[in-house]
Amino acid sequence: MRSHVTNSIGRRLAGASAAALVLGMLSPSAHAQDAAQPGANDAQQADTPTQEEEEIVVSGFRQSLQAALNVKRDSVSAVDAVIAEDIAKFPDQNLAELLQRIPGISIQRDGGEGRAITVRGLSAQFTRVRVNGLETITTTADGASANRERAFDFNVFASELFSSLVVHKTAEASLDEGSLGAVVDLNTGNPLGGKTGITFVASAQGSYNDLSKNWGPRLAGLVSWKSPDGTFGVSLSGAYQKSDTLELGNNTVRWAQARFDSVNGTNCWTTANSGGTYVPSAACNQAALSFHPRIPRYGEVRHDRERLGLTGSVQWAPTDATKISIDGLYSRFKETREEKWGEVLLRSNERSINVVNPVYDGNNNMISATLNDAWVRTEHYKRDSTTEFYQVGASWDQDLGEDFRFTLLGGISKSDADIPRETTFVFDDRDAQGYQYDYTDMRSPKLAFGTSVTDPSSFQLAEIRDRPSNTTNKFKTAQLRTEWDATEGFTVKLGGVYRRFDYELTAYQRDTAVCGNGGLDLVLRQITCSPTSLFGPTAVYGFAATPALSELVELGNAGQPSGNSNSWLVPNIDAAAAFTGLYTRPLLLDTGNNRSVTEQVKGGYLQFDADGSVLGINVRVNAGIRYVRTDQRSTGINSGTVVTVKRDYEDFLPSANLAADLTSNLVFRASIANVMTRPLLANLTPGGSADGFNFRVTFGNPDLQPYRATAYDAALEWYFAPQSIFSVAVFQKDIQSFPVASSRTDTFLSTGLPSSVLVSSSPAALNPALLAQPIWTIQTTINGTGANLKGVEVALQAPFRFLPGFLKNFGGIVNASFIDSSAIYQQGTPATTPGGGNVNQPFESTLYGLSKRAYNATLYYEDGRFSARGSISYRGPYADQGSATGNVFEGYNAITNVDASIRYRITDNVELSLEGTNLTDAYRDRYVDQTANRNYEYNHFGRTFLVGARFKM
Repeated sequence: MRSHVTNSIGRRLAGASAAALVLGMLSPSAHAQDAAQPGANDAQQADTPTQEEEEIVVSGFRQSLQAALNVKRDSVSAVDAVIAEDIAKFPDQNLAELLQRIPGISIQRDGGEGRAITVRGLSAQFTRVRVNGLETITTTADGASANRERAFDFNVFASELFSSLVVHKTAEASLDEGSLGAVVDLNTGNPLGGKTGITFVASAQGSYNDLSKNWGPRLAGLVSWKSPDGTFGVSLSGAYQKSDTLELGNNTVRWAQARFDSVNGTNCWTTANSGGTYVPSAACNQAALSFHPRIPRYGEVRHDRERLGLTGSVQWAPTDATKISIDGLYSRFKETREEKWGEVLLRSNERSINVVNPVYDGNNNMISATLNDAWVRTEHYKRDSTTEFYQVGASWDQDLGEDFRFTLLGGISKSDADIPRETTFVFDDRDAQGYQYDYTDMRSPKLAFGTSVTDPSSFQLAEIRDRPSNTTNKFKTAQLRTEWDATEGFTVKLGGVYRRFDYELTAYQRDTAVCGNGGLDLVLRQITCSPTSLFGPTAVYGFAATPALSELVELGNAGQPSGNSNSWLVPNIDAAAAFTGLYTRPLLLDTGNNRSVTEQVKGGYLQFDADGSVLGINVRVNAGIRYVRTDQRSTGINSGTVVTVKRDYEDFLPSANLAADLTSNLVFRASIANVMTRPLLANLTPGGSADGFNFRVTFGNPDLQPYRATAYDAALEWYFAPQSIFSVAVFQKDIQSFPVASSRTDTFLSTGLPSSVLVSSSPAALNPALLAQPIWTIQTTINGTGANLKGVEVALQAPFRFLPGFLKNFGGIVNASFIDSSAIYQQGTPATTPGGGNVNQPFESTLYGLSKRAYNATLYYEDGRFSARGSISYRGPYADQGSATGNVFEGYNAITNVDASIRYRITDNVELSLEGTNLTDAYRDRYVDQTANRNYEYNHFGRTFLVGARFKM
């Protein structure tokens, strides 16, 4: 039987054991191939020990390495793969953390877990992900904010559901478009690739986090059956995990400049607390032009997660020429995120605050001070979210004679991320005295309250918020792929595709400020409070806090120094919600977060594959062109009106890949392609949103062009021994079309938006006079001039067979990436006069999400019974996005993570395991302003240990 046209390397690999996977490895042109092909036999022989090496045991992990190398070696384009050691058994517990072992891939973590990937310096929005050959998107509300974009959240799925991951780093005409970074294939079960009869696998683990000090279960199982004649197979798998982790640390919510009421007894205004005019002085000017933390705070964040996944596959191959497959995948990811903060709200309240004993550093930061008349605030936030993912797909592989074959592939998927509750309650003490902050140690500040924050009588219940929302993504896909062997060593591939993507975001709010003492009925309707400047020491701006409305927070190990305040009261959410009737309040539309995008893609490809000898060198080539037409419809709300904009655009995407076997072990690769990624979904809305806290208005631009680039790649790979490779790859991407932010400073009234779009508890909503002041940053996105990126990947992998005795069972994997890029972004510069605004200027930086340096290393040991692995991963600093309040860019500092695992096979069917992740308890270090490197947040998540057993029959 000839290979069928799947365009997914891992499709034929999924579901089989590592030994079977090697036999079913892929042929050139990145398509599945049966075991009779030469490459597969070579792979099998490579895993067979010679007489001199009989003591070397080539078992699960080593075989999975060899299987992955065969995928890489046999492909014409640049490909990397990770193959499960055995059925439903990946070497890492998280798909994102598994992918980071591949050269050029870095990950971003939320709640201590890998969530999104960056490939060769390009962030998650530039990577397309396919599940069983069908493109899809999963979004979650994990982390500090929900993912409402094209990025794929890998934490939705349990790793046990998959048997292979394949990363396509270069483009082919026959490969789905939409990626500047990579196309990632996730592949589930393939029952016809397994053994005859029944296969059953089950595993059970207990997961323990040493910061939350909680245990949680992790269970997985798979059962499959293959008929004796090998024509019919069915498999079912499931995985369940429940975990409870804790995040402890501090946060500033950026740094800002502002004029204070007084500094060291010098009045900065003609009247105290509000009104009047500013009186310049050396002390007041220095304080006004320096940067201070906007909301200095410590807090704890709890992540309660539950993950359930199910897969099913049915395959029927009545003849050698026909194969029909139906695959289904269901996943449910539930999370409750709960935050408890003790803070001071300097943001927008500096006008009434008196500063005493300020200290400044060389980066123009007011790194320490005592504050009087400060807004002491404690905050309790809770968000419940559920992401449900469904996918059903089917494929028909058919050979028509010896030279022609086709695959018909189709399916639907849906990702439904629902947030039924996102609630915040706030206690305020708006005239607190003697608050001290000290950021001399920028990552471990001392924050000390001068007044009691454990006494309910100090507080009033001042703000309530609830922001439910839903993000739904849907895909419908139909593809026809054909192959014709025109002559020996020359194949013509022709295919067509139809794909429809629907994205819809619906969001509401029940936000309000509590003001006056008019009773509960004030809370139950929309109200407007007096300007914040009118609040005085005796003001009643909320409901009196009581023990029944409160709960005590005892901060654990958050990296804080001695003298820090580690106990404070926060509102009890259930009691406060019942008291205020929060959930009976009517839902108001959050206009800026109600939008939708529909994209219909129609296209096709023509590709030529050739395999032959040139000057005695075996050369494999594919070259072709892909055409796609995108019909797009974007909807948003602008000035209270639903606006829909339609447009279409076309892309012709030529590509060529070459692989030359310079020797039997040395492969040279080269590639050139035009690639594209469609614009961010949020940027396509014709509507607008407004932030009354930061005085910012954002409009979308439905006429944005896609990101378009020309990509160049070259690599040299030396397969010097079984399970071994030394490779060097160089790459460059010239990005011609690159949407960038554009902004101006103006009044809110100039936008035409109604004031109802503002959150009612924001300073701008509370003080309508601010709407007419030219203090608003009006932002949109426009088509920019482009950017460039270039880099080098180096990888080395080998068993230590040259060592004596048991040391031969060791092996190592190391890789490094060195990447640089250049892009121009508009950023607001610091104010140069007290009370002055930020002037936008162009700044050159790397692309967002790009780390210039990344390293990974794994040391492993494996004999017949015992195996162990230790891995270390380093990701260098990177800018994540543009910033605000005069800070130029924000992002993350470098981080190093260490993981390890130990396994022992009691029998051929039973295995025990002990695993640990984040063994050094690394802190996530987020900064604001690339030069000053001010502390944005500094949090840690603890170490996680898993102990368990696995059974197979």
